[in-house]
Amino acid sequence: MKAEKIIPGGQTLATLDDGKKAFFWNALPGEIIEEYEITKQKSHFLEAIATKISRPSKFRVEPKDDCYLSTSPWQIINWDYENQLKAELVTEIFHEHHINITIPQIITDNNPYFYRNKMEYALYFDHETNKIKLAFHARGSHYKIPIKHSSIERPEIFTHALKIIDNLNARHEEARKYQSLLLRCNQNGEVSGGLYENKKPHPKFNNLTDTILGETYSYSPNGFFQINLPVYEMALTEIKKHIETDRVLDLYAGVGTIGLSVARDKKLTLVEVDKFAFAEMKKNITSSNNIFGVLDKSENVLNYINPDQTVILDPPRAGCDYKLIEKLNEIKPRTIIYLSCNPATQARDIKLLLEKYKIKEVKTFNFFPRTPHIENLVVLSRN
Repeated sequence: MKAEKIIPGGQTLATLDDGKKAFFWNALPGEIIEEYEITKQKSHFLEAIATKISRPSKFRVEPKDDCYLSTSPWQIINWDYENQLKAELVTEIFHEHHINITIPQIITDNNPYFYRNKMEYALYFDHETNKIKLAFHARGSHYKIPIKHSSIERPEIFTHALKIIDNLNARHEEARKYQSLLLRCNQNGEVSGGLYENKKPHPKFNNLTDTILGETYSYSPNGFFQINLPVYEMALTEIKKHIETDRVLDLYAGVGTIGLSVARDKKLTLVEVDKFAFAEMKKNITSSNNIFGVLDKSENVLNYINPDQTVILDPPRAGCDYKLIEKLNEIKPRTIIYLSCNPATQARDIKLLLEKYKIKEVKTFNFFPRTPHIENLVVLSRN
């Protein structure tokens, strides 16, 4: 069976002999899939992992980690080809929504490994050694895979995780007592986080701080904060170029890093619904008469939208609420800057906004190297 093409979501499409569609991990276009393990089977499609390949693609490379299918299944793809694929996938997604864009520029710092500043590990008990080991869940299953090394997170995180495991083993702890181990690291290499125990509230960890475009931010290790700060700064630098109004509205603001980094000197309103993220945002605002934080859903504060402002959107994967899109088309703020971790829902929303707007710029950022995840920036200006 011949692998056909990589689809949005990162798997490779193939067609079985009976005509059923199959979506494979660990296969690249043009390769022949000789053997595979099914992870999900439905009446009209299946998902699987290719286990034996012939005629390997010229773009295939040896993965760094044994656990790559759990954490970063695109470790098998040549780096330049990965970046090309991500730009092409964005273009394909937008064309499917009848939005005509050229293949966008892909922006990266060319560091495909050791970039993640947050990692959550499972714990695995090895009955042969009677030791706890770090683990990840096997893709498409609940089984745990013990790991010896991992090349996606910053080295400080993995080193710290191993020390915690050594300490558990020294105390003869049981792995089943714990749900997971979560650790986060700032740019200075300081690590915070710890173990989540089963059937107990998550502990409160010490906050970390990081500097982004010259501004310092405080955040909780188990809260929301960007995973790849060097590339995030590149995105913020691009966003800042398009702030041309005195008023800025930052919706889905999280702890405030976008608005506060690009528009701290403006009349800035930040809206966030999560109370924990909002509390961190309030700390990050510090004292300012021109910056205002709002604890609410972005679709519930439509009265904050004005025609003489720039609106920043950074919604969750589900995209923007339809009521918000309608209000933006009605009020027509001067510029809309839409950053998304899901180009499919972004394209859906952009299609509706093109009633009153035109696309000024599209740029794709490789926030998550060696994975199929894509971060995409679209700047809209009103007609």
